Amino acid sequence: MLKALIEWSLRNQLLVIVGLLLAILLGVWAVRETRVDAIPDLSDVQVIIFTEYPGQAPQVVEDQVTYPITTKMLAVPYAKVVRGYSFFGFSFVYVIFEDGTDLYWARSRVLEYLSGLTRALPAGVAPQLGPDATGVGWAFMYVLNSPQRSLAELRSLQDWYLQYGLSAVEGVAEVASIGGFVRQYQVEVDPVRLRAYGLPLQQVKQAIQRSNLDVGGRLVEIAERELMVRGRGYVKEIRDLENVVLASAPGGVPVLLKDVARITVGPEIRRGLADWNGEGETVGGIVVVRAGADVRTTIEKVKQRLEELRAGLPEDVEISVAYDRTGLIERSIATLTHTLIEEMVVVSLVCLVFLFHFRSALVAIVSIPVSILLAFIVMHAQGLGSNIMSLGGIAISIGVLVDAAIIMVENAHKHYEEWRGKLSHFEIILRSAQEVGPTLFFTLLVITVSFMPIFTLEAQEGRLFKPLAFTKTYSMAMASILAVTVVPVLMYWFVRGRIHSEKNHPVSRFLRWLYAPVLNLALRWRWAVIVAMLVVLALTVVPLEHVGSEFMPPLWEGDLLYMPTTFPGISITKAKEIVHQTDKILRTFPEVESVFGKVGRAETATDPAPLSMLETTITLKDPSEWRPGMTKERLVEEMDRAIQFPGLTNAWTMPIKTRIDMLSTGIKTPVGIKIGGPDLRRLEAIAERVEAVVKPLPGTLSAYAERVMGGTYLDFDIDRQAAARFGLRVGDVQEVIQSAVGGMNVSWTVEGLERYPINVRYPRELRDSLTAPREILVATPSGAQVPLGQLARLEIRDGPPGIKSEDARPNAWVYVDLRGIDVGTWVERAKREVAARVELPPGYTLYWSGQYEYMQRARKRLSLIVPVTLLLIFIILYVHLRSMVKTAIVLSAIPFSLVGSVWLMSLLGYNWSVAVAVGLIALAGLAAETGVVMLLYLDLAYERWHRRGHMRTFADLRQAVYEGAVQRIRPKMMTVAAICFSLVPILYATGTGADVMRRIAAPMVGGVVTSFVGELVVFPAIYFVWRARRLERTPLWPQADGEPSAAPDGGRPAEDAA
Repeated sequence: MLKALIEWSLRNQLLVIVGLLLAILLGVWAVRETRVDAIPDLSDVQVIIFTEYPGQAPQVVEDQVTYPITTKMLAVPYAKVVRGYSFFGFSFVYVIFEDGTDLYWARSRVLEYLSGLTRALPAGVAPQLGPDATGVGWAFMYVLNSPQRSLAELRSLQDWYLQYGLSAVEGVAEVASIGGFVRQYQVEVDPVRLRAYGLPLQQVKQAIQRSNLDVGGRLVEIAERELMVRGRGYVKEIRDLENVVLASAPGGVPVLLKDVARITVGPEIRRGLADWNGEGETVGGIVVVRAGADVRTTIEKVKQRLEELRAGLPEDVEISVAYDRTGLIERSIATLTHTLIEEMVVVSLVCLVFLFHFRSALVAIVSIPVSILLAFIVMHAQGLGSNIMSLGGIAISIGVLVDAAIIMVENAHKHYEEWRGKLSHFEIILRSAQEVGPTLFFTLLVITVSFMPIFTLEAQEGRLFKPLAFTKTYSMAMASILAVTVVPVLMYWFVRGRIHSEKNHPVSRFLRWLYAPVLNLALRWRWAVIVAMLVVLALTVVPLEHVGSEFMPPLWEGDLLYMPTTFPGISITKAKEIVHQTDKILRTFPEVESVFGKVGRAETATDPAPLSMLETTITLKDPSEWRPGMTKERLVEEMDRAIQFPGLTNAWTMPIKTRIDMLSTGIKTPVGIKIGGPDLRRLEAIAERVEAVVKPLPGTLSAYAERVMGGTYLDFDIDRQAAARFGLRVGDVQEVIQSAVGGMNVSWTVEGLERYPINVRYPRELRDSLTAPREILVATPSGAQVPLGQLARLEIRDGPPGIKSEDARPNAWVYVDLRGIDVGTWVERAKREVAARVELPPGYTLYWSGQYEYMQRARKRLSLIVPVTLLLIFIILYVHLRSMVKTAIVLSAIPFSLVGSVWLMSLLGYNWSVAVAVGLIALAGLAAETGVVMLLYLDLAYERWHRRGHMRTFADLRQAVYEGAVQRIRPKMMTVAAICFSLVPILYATGTGADVMRRIAAPMVGGVVTSFVGELVVFPAIYFVWRARRLERTPLWPQADGEPSAAPDGGRPAEDAA
């Protein structure tokens, strides 16, 4: 069928070229329209349930909100992990779904299950879904600064002007605010005055609520016009609140709110703040991009909208960009684009040098960009974006894309030498293409099938490498289609004129001169060669034992994220002081462009950060502006030495990576240890013991066990009997505690487009000591006022500052950062130490998470799929070759290739990782391809000699092997040179994403080299041993030792035979 397709293409050249031009135009359009990002979205399919429970302690939030929600979500279809966070005043529940689950289907299922939870939650508590965004959604951050305006004014501009203006931009899921002060009307009630007037606190709250409302009175018709009736009663200013009537005193004199309370405007309680360049507090905005949106396009639209909105801001307000993903996207694409261009130039030079015929080389060169453009058509149709991984798939394929064209063109040259003047130009091209075309198609099929394990990867590793596998597969598929359609037509047009014969080609003559004696030795000492190769394979165990393991080298983003962890219970004032000092130090480094510090959480469900979590986004300058000799590793070391504060545990990472890890596993360091169990106090003790065990281990940079009981609680233990004596229920007392001590937002003002809370509480002097709350008065049904100290006992206790759970079981986590050691080696050592020195009580579990979790999952999946893939390759080869021996010979190239891969990895200091595994999987297909090509030439020579009746002795077989190996050294060397030299630019790439691409390319380069050496030396020896079984045993060189005998076709030397 493939031979018929080649012939059809040559006989219908106009149709083929017209189809090609149309496909190229479509490919150019697809390149322009394909969305662009830095990396694939590595986030899990997840739905975030965010619930506010104002003023409530973490334990209360856990018991009354988080636990009921998490237990309900465990039953949601396809939910694989349900993770809960209970913090002061709010709850997060992350429902993580199986791969492949549609995000909006998942959101609808979660809403369905939430609808049945209303009765199980406290009154007034309403869970809501977080934005339809992912872990990489934080794509743009900005800050507002002004020398004249307060933080409260800046926060109002952000909340009520910029936030809504940017939220309307296409692709934006949410704009979150951070920092500054939310304006709040604060009503500080004097309990003594309340008692004097005989008013309960509840009456004050109700009066405020009833005095802050607009209502409608339907319609009236006057003078043939209808008028809409309004009763306007919104609070506009402090004076409106002061004149709220609470009751009537004796004599009908109204009791106003100002008679019993002091009304001021102040800040709302806050659980987060922001710092800019260490210069002080600021107000920031975080643009969260919707899942599936084009990040670069969305950011550009956000910038345009910011410029439009800037005109409506006061002149003294300045907007500065704190983080912009666009730079990372452009650097990533530039790195791969530059590498692709270098590869294409290198491959073009290889073709020109080896073919020594510009027009013939053009056939191979043209096939590269055409294959890439055609691959982009499929990418666009699939919705696959351009990023460092999808373009990386094309980059590692460049050398292979031209293999088919190279071999077909070289074979046409060979046929020209033999048939010029005997057959027409059309017949020569047709014969040469049909001779090798079908085999090349099968080799490309083998390469495609060899990538099947990548498509089976799960979770984060699957989302990272599947785009690479897709684009490589599409490129190879397009190259194989071109090989049997377009390439024969281009050969017919360009392979003509003065073509150098291979025996006169300087490169071919040099290669023959170099290779001929090596082959002669290999054939003479064939058994020794085979044994030597087995010994070399065995020796590969030596470097193999010293290669470590990791999940994946980090994708360098060009920016840093500093995430120190403080001990729990830290106040926001102290946290502000710390972040200000650390930011100020970081800003002094000449490599730093700007520093944006964050304490606690932003106003978004995608940020489950407690107050003890500090984050500083460090935007770095272009590396060309760094100090001479400065590297990112050295820069991090210097920064780490500069920031050594008591109570701070440093962690250095990158923005995107951290967001993804935090949302998928909750662990922000390379290794995390999750301890689960029912009792928080025992969990803390176990976690501290684990921390003490792993901290001294070699390679541990830092280890920190969360103090899950590190918070401090002021508990009011209500005496039920005492309350009953005064006719009070527990809820009556609790309402006073909740409102008077903690304060409660009872209503919201409506001031145009702006909304501000009205908070009722007792004065600070009744809340700033342990004795003052005892004097708070509680109104009884009889009108009497009873001090709270008579109704409840006050005690200070330790408790959880925040509670984390997985699948409804409380957790304590240990964060471990590493330096100078691979993850796999460290974890194996740590597991032994922890198992020996930490005893887990019944009902408690210990789970290793972070990168190690990913690594184990990927290793398990690959250990199952790779053998299946090798079996499929074996079946494809066997179907094509129809010989078990030939198939085994070809597959022997794979272990040959592992020799070079392992040794080169050891020399470069690379660890085993998923990226290396991807390189090895790609190498398996390449090794099989080059092995098939070598076997093809040996078989063609053998069959030629056999047809002539000259295959009777060892000498005849030696000449046939010599012809298939030495005479066809040029096409084999061309294919290997094209593959190797095309990968060299990747090995030396230094831009964004280069760390991962180098680990993919390194095993391919080392493996192709040793595989090629094995095919040149070992393949002929094995082939000779196999074919010599039924031949007459004679000297290999019967005429003279070491001299080739005459060929059977007129006395030409065997090395010149066609």
